[in-house]
Amino acid sequence: MNISATSKLLLLLTLSGLLLKPALTKAQQNLQFSQYVFNMLSVNPAYAGYKEDLFANAIYRKQWVNFPGGPQTGGVSVDGALNASRDNRVGLGMQVMYDKLGPQDATSIYGMYSYRIPLNEDGDKRLCLGVGAGVTQYSIDGTALLYNDDNDPTIPLGRASTWIPDARFGIYYFTSKFYVGASVMDLFSLYTDASRYYWKGYQYKTIRKTQHLYVNAGMMFDLSDAVKFKPSILIKEDFKGPTNVDLNALFLLADRLWVGGSYRTGVKLWSKPALESDLEQLDAASILVQFNINNQFRIGYAYDLTISKMASFQSGSHEISIGFLFPGKKARVTSPRYF
Repeated sequence: MNISATSKLLLLLTLSGLLLKPALTKAQQNLQFSQYVFNMLSVNPAYAGYKEDLFANAIYRKQWVNFPGGPQTGGVSVDGALNASRDNRVGLGMQVMYDKLGPQDATSIYGMYSYRIPLNEDGDKRLCLGVGAGVTQYSIDGTALLYNDDNDPTIPLGRASTWIPDARFGIYYFTSKFYVGASVMDLFSLYTDASRYYWKGYQYKTIRKTQHLYVNAGMMFDLSDAVKFKPSILIKEDFKGPTNVDLNALFLLADRLWVGGSYRTGVKLWSKPALESDLEQLDAASILVQFNINNQFRIGYAYDLTISKMASFQSGSHEISIGFLFPGKKARVTSPRYF
């Protein structure tokens, strides 16, 4: 069977995570949206309740447009502070995510709890401790695989899937103009193997999750009455692959429009046995926009321009989000939430 150059590249990506013999795939592959800077629940469970009132968010990402089998990711989340708790100390959240890459997909649901310790009378300076627990269904669709021989007995005729539990932990400190946080994701990945599927005695392995450490921080600067500037950084480490670093710069205009950009790259902070010396460090640059239509409703968009060697095989990535803040029944004064 003749396969085009693009299809060959897709097949290589698929085979890197789908093997017929036991093997360990080490890569940073946790879900991450470019617009996480507007809602950090996906990178830290301690963020639950940050906006005080109930906040619902939906997001969809189409990565590597025009690349066959390119990743598609979507999610919905809701979180808020529990009014019944003293000083709104308890934050609760829930997140449902779906991710598809070629013949593989994963669907997860997480519940999150944060204990938000106030450090001043206004409650806009807090130290938050958060935990999250959930379950993920990992699946392979045999009908989407490329193969040379009809009726190949090693190819599943349909879907093979399994459910795996997981947990995460985080700490988050914020004031009205500064935040810093750290979290550990996929806590159970060392003790569960979500990568194994069986079909007629054959074992399949998909891209396997590994523990990740996230560290991020950001500040807000008032440049004028109408313009604010928010730089931030996110460091993502799995202690096997390259250390990922996101550098973000956003401007808030008239408290309505966020505009800015992000630069994502990999850096080698120290020697790692599984890390090849010639790996490309460049990843992507992003344009970010979010418009606050009113105090409750907002819509955001991000375009990622791939600057690695993948650039010539696709047309970038698109990401859109919508969010709605449900005002509480009890009137209360809440300082602006910029993070």
